[in-house]
Amino acid sequence: MHKKFWQRFLLYGIVMFWSCIVLFPFYWLLTTSLKTPLHVSRGPRYIPYVDFQPTLKHWQYVFKEQREVTLRHFRNSLIAALGSTVFAVLLGSMAGYGLSRFQYHWKGLHWDNNKIAFWIISQRFLPPALFVVPFLLLYVSLGLVDTHIGLIIVYTMFNLPFSIWIMRDYFNSLPIDLEESALVDGATRWQAFARIVLPLSAPGLVSVAIFSFVFSWNEFLYALMLTNFDAITMPVLIAGQNNTRGIQWWFISALTLTAVIPVILLGLFMERFITRGLMSGALRG
Repeated sequence: MHKKFWQRFLLYGIVMFWSCIVLFPFYWLLTTSLKTPLHVSRGPRYIPYVDFQPTLKHWQYVFKEQREVTLRHFRNSLIAALGSTVFAVLLGSMAGYGLSRFQYHWKGLHWDNNKIAFWIISQRFLPPALFVVPFLLLYVSLGLVDTHIGLIIVYTMFNLPFSIWIMRDYFNSLPIDLEESALVDGATRWQAFARIVLPLSAPGLVSVAIFSFVFSWNEFLYALMLTNFDAITMPVLIAGQNNTRGIQWWFISALTLTAVIPVILLGLFMERFITRGLMSGALRG
């Protein structure tokens, strides 16, 4: 009993210590957003009302004086992230189902489903910066620069390999008996997929959706290169808080928390789906 107590004490101590390390940057952002420029320039001061007198004027500036600008960029991020997430989940689930339930053979290349799936996920091995110039030239010719559609297309392209790979493994973990019974009863392959497979795959779909959303929400490089004004997202807005007076850390902190909080809440509410979606295939496979 004594040994178990100290084991639990050590475990909880390590978890609490690591939690403090993980959460400290968020606390630093919060305190910085409540400081005056003078207090920020004086160095580390972390305890409100003790080390500094907190103020809400930076938050008022972000959501009152610059309310239209903040909401426009927030809306751009939301449109691009949600749009690419929807397409990544739809296309990824269909492609993953095809790789899971059908057998493809490219005899000339000696490829089977496993090699096709590996080739798909290998597209994420390439650095995204490699495609910036080709995408920019293509978007200029197609008139997609500084558009929501343009961002949705490029984010979907980067989300698809991960989406297909995860959904393929998840579909492999599902029993095929229910689908075969539905096909015997007269259902089409599409009906079996939509009415039986997708509902059973909810944890995998949610985990793919969350990871796709987070990637699209946080993406900076393509949002910087492929937008000018109308479709600029939150990461680009945050990075642009550098003017003739220098880097305004207080405004950056307020905007960063504004951009991070929705993703944190999404992850907290959907955490159980993420765990089930990622682990199910490994446990049953």
